Order: sequence, then C-alpha cells, then structure tokens
Amino acid sequence: MARIGTDIKTNGEEVVLRAMNGMTCMVSNIIAVTVCTAAFIIGAALLETGGNTLVAALLMTVGGLYGFVVGPVFFVGLKILKPNEALVLTLFGKYYGTLKGAGFYFVNPFCVSVNPAAGVAAKPSGDLSTTPVAVNLNLRSKKISLKTMTLTNERQKINDQLGNPIIIGIVVIWRVVNTTKAVFDVDNFMEFLSVQCDSALRNIIRSYPYDCAGSDNEKSLRGSSMEVAEKIRDEIQSKVEVAGLEVIEARITHLSYSEEIAAAMLQRQQASAIIDARQMIVEGAVGMVEMALEKLSEKEIVRLDEERKAAMVSNLLVVLCGNRDAQPVVNSGSLY
Repeated sequence: MARIGTDIKTNGEEVVLRAMNGMTCMVSNIIAVTVCTAAFIIGAALLETGGNTLVAALLMTVGGLYGFVVGPVFFVGLKILKPNEALVLTLFGKYYGTLKGAGFYFVNPFCVSVNPAAGVAAKPSGDLSTTPVAVNLNLRSKKISLKTMTLTNERQKINDQLGNPIIIGIVVIWRVVNTTKAVFDVDNFMEFLSVQCDSALRNIIRSYPYDCAGSDNEKSLRGSSMEVAEKIRDEIQSKVEVAGLEVIEARITHLSYSEEIAAAMLQRQQASAIIDARQMIVEGAVGMVEMALEKLSEKEIVRLDEERKAAMVSNLLVVLCGNRDAQPVVNSGSLY
C-alpha cells in the first residue's frame, strides 16, 4: 500500500505517492483469495461430514471473510497509469496524494480519484465561435493528463486602442504542472483557463492599435504580433498560476478588421500607400531635376536664365511625376 505522511494538507503542495507494485499485489491477492476460497470449501465439507466443528467454523469464517469480502475489495486499489498521466486521490474527503509515473500500482482501495474537468469540455466565450474547442484530453477519465495540450480560442470581435472593431483568434499551448492546485484550488481548471484566455486577450488587445498610420515607432497588433503574443502569454500565465497550469506559448492565428469597417480601412490603407508612393516619386524627381541642372551648368552645354530654368524644371517634373508617358514636342525654332 502507498506510504505517505500523515500531515498532508490541501495548501497547494503536491505530494507524490510511493505506491506498491500492482502486479505483485494482484498476484498475491489472487493466491490469497484462491486459498481462502478453498479453505471455506474445506470448512463446509468438514461441517457436512461431522468433523471438528471449531476448525470448520474457523476455516469458513476466515476463508469466507477474505475470499468473498476483503479480497475483492483489494482489487479496487489496483491502478494503471500511462506515460504523462497523474491520479489525484482523496481518502474520506481528505487529500491523500498524487500518483504519477507510468506503471501498475496498488493504493488504498478506499481512495477516490478526483478530476473536476472529467466529462466537461472547455469552451471559450468568443462570440464568433463556430467550432468546438480543440483540447487534447480524455475528458471521460478521472486521470489528469500532464501532456502539453492546445486550447484554440476561436475568433472573436474586440475593439482595439482606437476603438476599431477587429476580429482576432489565438491558440494557447499549456500543461498541468501542479495537480493539487488544478483539482482543489479551482472548480474546473479547463473552464478556468478558457475564461482567463478570453479575459487576457481582451485586456491586451485594447492597449494596441491595429496598425500605425504614421512613421513613428509606435507598436501595433499587425506590426508587433510577436510581442503582443508574448504579452498575452504572460497575462494568461499570471492568471492561471493559482490553478497549477503553465502556459508555454500563445500565438495569434487570425487578425483582421471587422466586416463593417473592413472596406473603409482598406481604402485608407490604399490611400496611405498612394501617398507614400507619391512622396517617393516626388523626392526622386526633384533629385533628378537638380542633377540635370547641375550637369548642364557644369558642362556648359546650354545657358539658361531663371525663367527658362523654371520652365525646364516644370516640364521635367511633369514628365517624371506623371502617370502617363510623356508626348515629346519637337521645337524647330529658336529656344528664345
């Protein structure tokens, strides 16, 4: 049977049970049940044939008590765990310990396994959820999975720092690191994680604009997605620490403007792109005109007064900045 201290309290400290080998206990119990059953039959036979009544009564009492009552109860204490699984046990309402490690074990048969998340699927409260949450967990079992799992927070509508409604979805990679906190400190650690993911996502998204229109170094959801995802992870981790969970990573899986403003925001992005392109074209055209005037003056190809320079600059800028190809005009007369 498992050996454990007598001063165990549910203060968040996980106590790992040192359970006995299940195969040894099972074989021993089978042999004991077989022997006791045979003793009960022998005692009944002695009583039938009029043998020693005291011996017959003793064999029937001991054999029947263990073979038909105690022995079958001991089989309840056999537990099988797969890799990365744990079993939180209570004994008459008190925390008894946590069974960890793959193997076949024997514990106190009166212990009861506890898992509040068994049979309940976590589902985030995103208003745009169309599919169930993807959680890699056997929800019907009382065993607690210690594997790295994935919680997909479906797309939902949130206002950014500027008040623009955006649609965002994240995926959270997490695992259970303290089974005692996960079972006893929260009602359902899966639902708790789902709600905290929703809350943290809304809290962080409200602090950033979707995109930065200016040329400054202001951070945005689109331009600083890695940093935003890291802050979301830290926010979720600070909230689920009480549940004994570890958030390994959070990633943004979808980010876009909401449908009602998507067309207007696209026009703004197009206008911004056109303005930036025009600025680059004008800067390049001014540089080319300046270079042309310097070359003409340096090599003394032609001498131009201020009025002719202004006309030349105007024509060059029209040619360089225009959207259509220039139509040359041949002047066969004098320049003046």
